Amino acid sequence: MDLKIFIAKRYLFSRRTQNVINIISAISMLGVAVGTAALIVVLSVFNGFDGLIQMLFNSFDPDLKITIIEGKTFAANTNEFEKTKNNENIVYFSEVLEENVLLKYDEKLHPATIKGVTEEFTKTSGIDTMIVQGRFMLKKNGINYAVIGQGIAYYLSIGLNFVNPIIVYVPKRSKKIAVSAENAFNKKVIYPSGIFSIQQDFDTKYIITNIAFVRDLLNYKNEVSAVELKLKENANVDEVKQEIINILGNKFNVKDRYEQHELFYKIMKSEKWAIFLILSFILLIASFNIIGSITMLIIDKKNDIFTLNSLGANQKTIRRIFLYQGWFISVLGAIIGLILGGLICWAQITYGLVKLEGSGSFIIDSYPVAFKALDFVYVLAIVVVIGFVGAWFPSRYVLKKFIVNN
Repeated sequence: MDLKIFIAKRYLFSRRTQNVINIISAISMLGVAVGTAALIVVLSVFNGFDGLIQMLFNSFDPDLKITIIEGKTFAANTNEFEKTKNNENIVYFSEVLEENVLLKYDEKLHPATIKGVTEEFTKTSGIDTMIVQGRFMLKKNGINYAVIGQGIAYYLSIGLNFVNPIIVYVPKRSKKIAVSAENAFNKKVIYPSGIFSIQQDFDTKYIITNIAFVRDLLNYKNEVSAVELKLKENANVDEVKQEIINILGNKFNVKDRYEQHELFYKIMKSEKWAIFLILSFILLIASFNIIGSITMLIIDKKNDIFTLNSLGANQKTIRRIFLYQGWFISVLGAIIGLILGGLICWAQITYGLVKLEGSGSFIIDSYPVAFKALDFVYVLAIVVVIGFVGAWFPSRYVLKKFIVNN
């Protein structure tokens, strides 16, 4: 074993006459351990929420979504779209037509977005798995039905046990100005068949029905506002996306699931790493304990320093003894913190110890947690760097004073 490492270990683990130094070293290690555990727990909770949100969004969003860059609608029965539909990596091809509407139920009004879909919609999304009341049914025996978001159902006081229809209003696309409000809107009725709950933004916005109903409401023939695609499980999303772009040209946007909510995911990632930096700064402050511990150890071992210097140990060798000691404190604290943080996260995953307030209204009852191996690597790396900084200052400047004086 290297002499410098051997002496550093002896200083760290052997009994000392100065009990205060033992206590300060233990406090330094404890501070690093607590900071490390906090980093692991917070990052794992962010991972859990990120995974939960992705799961919720994936139940509504397709693998790829095609929209037109200029305008609101387009025809999806062209040769380019037929070629896209025949791509070997595309399993389901769903046409979608969306428009802002006004809903009326009894005497209550609420704005919403009506989304007309084809039968393949349940294959391109997982909306049928998010039904909390009723069932996913869009048409039966010539009668049009719709599934509505839980938020819309709440605002309009819609109950599936009642037979009252929902009246859907949409402004007419005619250029002529209508004299009366009645003539300014197209109006159709539809019956609720189910209520879904995904996420507040979806629940308070969408009413989903068959695309034929929406086309009739808007006086369209075969226009769509988007095409949603479901890919094979082993398909490379980026490659398929590029193939579709090459086929359709620059008139269309082709977005994957991340790009459909790009701003939201960027905010989530920014929040995660902002918290990481804040807790890292707290760890940096905790490293001042390491500075104090190494400084007092140098003072306590000034006779040993003199002896080593007299035996031929140069300043660099003696400095590394105390530098390694600081590293041992930070690395041991990091290992303890990683284990402690991992155990806390495991307990939360297994037993759900920390509950969400008002959990009865959420999909989950307790805080979600998910491990990522890279988080452990990043945390260990930042702790080792901070430990180096905490041990470098006293080993360089404080130690130099004693070597010179002796």
